Amino acid sequence: MIKPCWRPGGYGIRRGRGGDGVGRMDGLLWYKDLGRHVHGEFSMAAIQANQLLEDQCQLESGQLSYLDSAPYGTFVGVYDGHGGPETSRFVNETLLNNVKRFASEEKGLSANVIRKAFSATENSFLSLVRKQWHCVPQLASVGSCCLAGIISDGLLYIANAGDSRVVLGRSERALGETMAIQLSMEHNASDESVRQELRVAHPHDPQIVVKKHKVWRVKGIIQVSRSIGDAYLKTAEFNREPLLPKLRVSEPFMKPILNAEPSISVQKVCPDDLFLIFASDGLWEHLSNQDAVDIVQHYPRRGIGKRLVKAALREAAKKREMRYSDLKKIDRGVRRHFHDDITVVVVYLDQAMKTSGSPASIKCSQGLGAT
Repeated sequence: MIKPCWRPGGYGIRRGRGGDGVGRMDGLLWYKDLGRHVHGEFSMAAIQANQLLEDQCQLESGQLSYLDSAPYGTFVGVYDGHGGPETSRFVNETLLNNVKRFASEEKGLSANVIRKAFSATENSFLSLVRKQWHCVPQLASVGSCCLAGIISDGLLYIANAGDSRVVLGRSERALGETMAIQLSMEHNASDESVRQELRVAHPHDPQIVVKKHKVWRVKGIIQVSRSIGDAYLKTAEFNREPLLPKLRVSEPFMKPILNAEPSISVQKVCPDDLFLIFASDGLWEHLSNQDAVDIVQHYPRRGIGKRLVKAALREAAKKREMRYSDLKKIDRGVRRHFHDDITVVVVYLDQAMKTSGSPASIKCSQGLGAT
């Protein structure tokens, strides 16, 4: 269902349960071909594979705190849910408000503000799980990766918990090329450094990471080591009845198995930084960083998010030795056997070096989305 969702104070796009119809649907594909943010233009797209869409994303450009002297900029979030859509939807509705709240308290943006916002979002969701424990116990087994980016006052803040990824396209003038630079640190058990981090944190648990069917998983259950939610892997109070036995960890644990601590980086935006590609791991499963950057660099801006999603789907079809046209006919749910939900946000950095976004330059726009 599509409904109006006016968001005063800046440009706002949110793919979730409410929206205004600015984006379009084409079967299981949702897309926003081109929009404006205070630093340039952007394009978004998402394809559903699961029975219920578990990815969520948002872009809001404007005031980033509740103070009159607020910092202005652009916030981008990509939230890749697992076990259900509840956590990613919750993060979509909560994280940015927490950023604004702590930015107001500290009178500006910082890595500490973002870290506090992640922690508050995590704690709020765990409180919700606690309140719903007896009537909706399965909520304890739902979680979400969380990737956020903020562009403000010539700085780029990147925070990530999970295995979504943001890649920068930077012009290398001497080579006449646009290079792909990965900016986010991923927390996936397929990475040896992540496995080692888990082993150090849990020295008395030889089963903290287990390889099953050629895939490394935390406790043999989940690939990511950091997330929002997944309460049953954070505290033992949720690793028991009435949660279904198949969702529980068999051995008791005294300390959290997963955590919600994001990896955060802060860097200056330089004139050669052209665009950012934020995407859930469903895109990166099929496209390399450089492949994605080459597509964005060599094709028109309008519809570039949709083009990236379709490029990933063509690769997914090729791996299964089928035609892309046949893949498009497969319905959600069954589609998950061929590819994951995929969400992409491409953000062009046309004016990121300028301190844009003063109150006079901000317009009221609309938010959008669809389930």
